[in-house]
Parts: sequence; structure tokens; C-alpha cells
Amino acid sequence: MGSKNTSIEDGFILVGFSDWPQLELTLFAFISIFYSLTLFGSISIIALSRLDPRLHTPMYFFLCHLSFLDLCYTTSTVPQLLINLSRLDRTISYGGCVAQLLISLALGSTEAVLLVVMAFDRYAAVCRPLHYTTIMHPHFCQALAIASWVGGLMNSLIQTGLMMAMPLCGSQLNHFFCEMPVLLKLACEGTGGTEAKMFVARVIILVFPAALIEGSYANIAQAVLKLTSMAGCGKALGTCGSHLLVVCLFYGSAIYTYLQPTTSYSESEGKFVALFYTIITPMLNPLI
Repeated sequence: MGSKNTSIEDGFILVGFSDWPQLELTLFAFISIFYSLTLFGSISIIALSRLDPRLHTPMYFFLCHLSFLDLCYTTSTVPQLLINLSRLDRTISYGGCVAQLLISLALGSTEAVLLVVMAFDRYAAVCRPLHYTTIMHPHFCQALAIASWVGGLMNSLIQTGLMMAMPLCGSQLNHFFCEMPVLLKLACEGTGGTEAKMFVARVIILVFPAALIEGSYANIAQAVLKLTSMAGCGKALGTCGSHLLVVCLFYGSAIYTYLQPTTSYSESEGKFVALFYTIITPMLNPLI
């Protein structure tokens, strides 16, 4: 497969969508539009939540963090993709690749934890309405937000550190940014133990939070079924429905990409799936 760790000196070549040159111009136009909409939507939510006193609530506090995460996550990948599609430069240095991997993993992991925090907030609002203001105290909300960021960063540092310790064979990445499943494809033989540790870390950051969210919504569903007021049911569904849709979009694509074995990961298919969760989902979240 080539000499070991040549990528450290030479960097990587991002193949991107060069296999479909007829699509590159169309993708460049659409991605530029979607990226602009993501920036506008996320910044608008952050600005409105900060400026309107009526929105100084735990739900909008966490929504601000989610919008900021979407803004940063899409910015960590889209500019590189637009450069790739313009055919100006398809290379990325080893250090730049590691930095992109670290940042995107940290932001994605933080969102995984933050969505659990938002589910707990919805649980408290629907199942414990009389104690909601006591439970979701501003200091407690800040602590939960900080815990989400710290947890996401720790997961990213662990996985990126394990990735950097693995010998790589080759320097061509069949992707448009440095993502873990594609880098694992370049791993030389004899790295099964390290890959197993990384898989456990991905299970912890994806499966456990998804299970906690499922438990929160099971309790919410029971509480909603007990409501006799149609107005109360409608309010509860409106409060939780949008968050649940965001959860399905995020965890569906993340689990599909990161929890399948490296040997069965399709790079060509993975690129189009990655377009969904790096561009489409961050654009849809503000609308949802």
C-alpha cells in the first residue's frame, strides 16, 4: 500500500468529487447557497435569542449553543470543500488534516452530548412543569453546556490521539475532508487493537446519548398521554417535536457513518452521506 507514514511529510490529497467532474460546478453552486443559508439562519437564531428578553429561557440558551455548533461545524469543512470543487488545490498538510479532524470531531461530539441536555430540558418542562424553573436554574444550565463542550473535546482528543499513533500507508483520501472512517482506510496492518479502542469511544459518544434521549422521550410520551387538555398536548408536541426531528437527523447519519466496520465503509457513498450531515442538516436545523 505504500511506505508507512509518508503522509506526515507530504500531507494528503483530497480526492473529493473529482471522480464526477460533471457534478463539481453544480455542487459548488448549491453548497455555496446552502452554506450562506446556514450562516444566516444560525447567526439569526443566536442574535434573536440574545436580544429578545422573552427568549432568555433554558430552551433558547441551549438552542444558541446548538446553532453555534452548527455554524462552526459546517465552517470547519465547507471552505475546504469549496476550494476542492474549484480545483484550485486538492491537498492538505498533515497538520491541517489533524486539526480538521480534531475540530470536526470535537464539535460533532459536543452536539451529541448537547442534544441529550436538550432532551433533559424538554423532559423537565413536560414532566416536571411545577419544578421546571428550579431544576433548570441558569447556573445549572451553564454547567450542562460546559459539560457538553468538555465531553466533546475529551472524546475528540482521545480519538485523534489514537489516530495519530496509527501508522498510515498512502496519502490519498477519497473524501472532501479529513474524516475518521476515511483515515482508518489508510491504516496499515496490525492496528486492530487501536481501531477497537476508537470504536468503543464512538459507541460511548453516540449509543449512550441516544439511549438517554430515548429514555427521556419515553417518559415524555407517558406524560403527554396522561394530559386531558388538547391544548396541553399540542404545546408538548410542539415543544418536543422539533428537537426530536433534529435528533433523528443527527444520530441517524452519525451512527450510519461511524458505527459500521471500516471494512464495509464505502468511500464513494460516504462522501454523499457526509454532504448531508455537514451541509444539509446544519442548514435545516435553524428552520426546524
